[in-house]
Amino acid sequence: MKNVLFVASESTPFIKTGGLGDVVGSLPQALKKHERMDVRVILPLYDEIPAKWREKMTFQLSFHVPLGWRNQEASLYTLEYDDITYYFISNDYYFTRKGVYGYYDDGERFVFFSRAVLEAIPHLEFTPHVLHGHDWQAGIAIALAKIIQPVEGMKTVFTIHNIKYQGKMPLNTFHDFFNLPEEHIGGMEWDGVLNCLKAALHHADKITTVSPSYAEEIKDPYYGEGLDTIIKERAEDVIGVLNGIDTEDFNPLKDPHIAVNYRHSRVKKKENKIALQEKLSLPIDGDKPFYVMITRLVEQKGIHLIQHILHPFLEEDVQLAVLGTGDTEMEAYFYDAGGWYPDKLATRLHFDEALARQMYAGADFFIMPSQFEPCGLSQLIALQYKTVPIVRETGGLKDTVQPFNEITGEGNGFSFANYNAHDLLTVLRYSLQIYHEPTKWQQLLKNVNKSQFSWKDSAHDYNRVYESLITEFEFVEG
Repeated sequence: MKNVLFVASESTPFIKTGGLGDVVGSLPQALKKHERMDVRVILPLYDEIPAKWREKMTFQLSFHVPLGWRNQEASLYTLEYDDITYYFISNDYYFTRKGVYGYYDDGERFVFFSRAVLEAIPHLEFTPHVLHGHDWQAGIAIALAKIIQPVEGMKTVFTIHNIKYQGKMPLNTFHDFFNLPEEHIGGMEWDGVLNCLKAALHHADKITTVSPSYAEEIKDPYYGEGLDTIIKERAEDVIGVLNGIDTEDFNPLKDPHIAVNYRHSRVKKKENKIALQEKLSLPIDGDKPFYVMITRLVEQKGIHLIQHILHPFLEEDVQLAVLGTGDTEMEAYFYDAGGWYPDKLATRLHFDEALARQMYAGADFFIMPSQFEPCGLSQLIALQYKTVPIVRETGGLKDTVQPFNEITGEGNGFSFANYNAHDLLTVLRYSLQIYHEPTKWQQLLKNVNKSQFSWKDSAHDYNRVYESLITEFEFVEG
């Protein structure tokens, strides 16, 4: 049996700020179920982790973590959940804070966490054949695994969830944080600073991204965020593996949050639309095309495009609901817009999981015009709830949404290639046209019903990555 240890900064159900937490929460179960491997996860023990989980943890031991010229104290806890073993690294100074990220010393915090992971491995009663790090917060763990080699022959995989976030620190912190010869600075430095993501890209045996298209995009300077040259240098080791979603959790047949459960029934889906209209104080009309956005209100998500075309789009006979938080300017815009179109636009400037599920279930269309999107989970959830996605052709959106073709009858959504507002408005109006042509609309819905993005295929692809590395590893339990 292959042993894989995930290193990550968040995971459902314990702590989550975004899609990273969803992936780390779901992929281990899929690997265990479909590929019969022992996958465990190691995380920081944040103060933000709810008491109901902390109370179930078992203390294992305390140990010292060398961090430059000083030794820090760490404690190791374990918890079994959903047949997966989770380890938690505790340190009051670094992790007993409000929130997860956003502190001036985030670099130091996750260097500590990474070094603590390496120090903890000999105490786990579990010998990893593969150390699999996720995003920059685990980048130094991947680098140190190669430098310190806590397990002879252990291989490393690093997954880029979003290359924009890299964990940069001043170069002079190398001696403050690392007990290493200066010869190792080169593997961690990029553009004059220490860069946790670059450290992982330099040292990892294999590099994965969360979709095939994103793996290609980040070789280009436009998407590579300054690291495109090293991605191109390591091109043979970069593999795009498409994320999945937890189809048991996101299941309209069982979802307790929605008004009426359904599998494919458009009649029941219309009932959810009416319930959503009522909840959002919009005019009740089950036949009116309903568009939704569930998103962070930031530039990356294409919000500027929406702002440019909102007025002409809402001149159409449609309804639109927006749920999310983000930049102050964008929140203010949508707050004001709700007053301009009280019968057509409902804005909710917060996040509400139950309302999000109700919007997926009640909508006809889901809009996601991202500037870039490494994978995207929202369009997959929309398809799971039989809602037609409208996306920009980038990253995982391009890999999962095939534009509807009237001639061949193929496609499960709508898309546009160029990042501009005119193209978005054109495709929105085209979706409205198809909605009002019953034969074509029914064909599109049949295609949506067939769309499946469970973790099973992703687990198989990750297993192939692991197998390519550990064919000659001696499977000796330590």
